Amino acid sequence: MATAYVLINCELGSEESVISELKSIEGVVEVHGTFGAYDILAKVESDQVEALRETITWKIRKIPKIRSTLTLMGIEGQQ
Repeated sequence: MATAYVLINCELGSEESVISELKSIEGVVEVHGTFGAYDILAKVESDQVEALRETITWKIRKIPKIRSTLTLMGIEGQQ
Protein backbone atom coordinates (compact mmCIF):
# COMPACT_ATOMS: atom_id res chain seq x y z
CA MET A 1 0.00 0.00 0.00
CA ALA A 2 1.40 3.39 -1.03
CA THR A 3 0.94 6.24 1.46
CA ALA A 4 1.45 9.98 1.14
CA TYR A 5 0.98 12.84 3.57
CA VAL A 6 -0.10 16.11 1.96
CA LEU A 7 0.52 19.37 3.83
CA ILE A 8 -1.86 22.04 2.57
CA ASN A 9 -2.02 25.83 2.73
CA CYS A 10 -5.37 27.34 1.84
CA GLU A 11 -7.00 30.75 1.74
CA LEU A 12 -7.82 32.28 5.12
CA GLY A 13 -11.21 31.13 6.38
CA SER A 14 -11.60 28.33 3.82
CA GLU A 15 -10.21 25.53 5.99
CA GLU A 16 -13.55 23.90 6.83
CA SER A 17 -14.76 23.80 3.21
CA VAL A 18 -11.42 22.41 2.00
CA ILE A 19 -11.45 19.74 4.74
CA SER A 20 -15.00 18.78 3.77
CA GLU A 21 -14.03 18.42 0.11
CA LEU A 22 -10.90 16.43 0.96
CA LYS A 23 -12.98 13.93 2.96
CA SER A 24 -15.09 13.21 -0.13
CA ILE A 25 -12.10 12.16 -2.26
CA GLU A 26 -11.51 8.43 -2.67
CA GLY A 27 -8.16 7.45 -1.16
CA VAL A 28 -8.07 10.25 1.41
CA VAL A 29 -8.17 8.29 4.66
CA GLU A 30 -7.47 11.03 7.24
CA VAL A 31 -7.78 14.82 7.30
CA HIS A 32 -6.73 17.10 10.16
CA GLY A 33 -6.71 20.86 10.61
CA THR A 34 -3.34 21.97 11.99
CA PHE A 35 -1.61 24.89 13.68
CA GLY A 36 1.71 26.10 12.34
CA ALA A 37 3.16 26.55 8.86
CA TYR A 38 0.40 24.49 7.19
CA ASP A 39 -3.38 24.61 7.59
CA ILE A 40 -4.36 21.00 6.83
CA LEU A 41 -2.75 17.55 6.85
CA ALA A 42 -4.25 14.83 4.64
CA LYS A 43 -3.23 11.16 4.56
CA VAL A 44 -3.75 9.50 1.19
CA GLU A 45 -3.49 5.77 0.47
CA SER A 46 -3.65 3.67 -2.69
CA ASP A 47 -2.60 0.25 -3.91
CA GLN A 48 -0.48 1.85 -6.63
CA VAL A 49 1.90 4.82 -6.51
CA GLU A 50 0.59 6.07 -9.88
CA ALA A 51 -2.99 6.21 -8.56
CA LEU A 52 -1.73 8.08 -5.51
CA ARG A 53 0.04 10.63 -7.70
CA GLU A 54 -3.08 11.12 -9.81
CA THR A 55 -5.27 11.67 -6.72
CA ILE A 56 -2.90 14.32 -5.39
CA THR A 57 -2.28 16.04 -8.73
CA TRP A 58 -5.73 15.96 -10.31
CA LYS A 59 -8.08 15.92 -7.31
CA ILE A 60 -6.47 17.44 -4.21
CA ARG A 61 -4.39 20.17 -5.88
CA LYS A 62 -7.39 21.25 -8.01
CA ILE A 63 -9.61 22.03 -5.00
CA PRO A 64 -10.54 25.72 -5.11
CA LYS A 65 -8.95 27.86 -2.37
CA ILE A 66 -5.90 25.61 -1.94
CA ARG A 67 -2.85 27.84 -2.34
CA SER A 68 -0.04 25.29 -2.08
CA THR A 69 0.77 21.71 -1.11
CA LEU A 70 3.79 19.75 0.04
CA THR A 71 3.66 15.98 -0.43
CA LEU A 72 5.65 13.52 1.71
CA MET A 73 5.72 9.95 0.36
CA GLY A 74 5.87 7.17 2.89
CA ILE A 75 8.53 4.45 2.57
CA GLU A 76 6.96 1.02 2.35
CA GLY A 77 8.18 -1.28 5.12
CA GLN A 78 9.13 1.55 7.49
CA GLN A 79 6.03 1.92 9.60
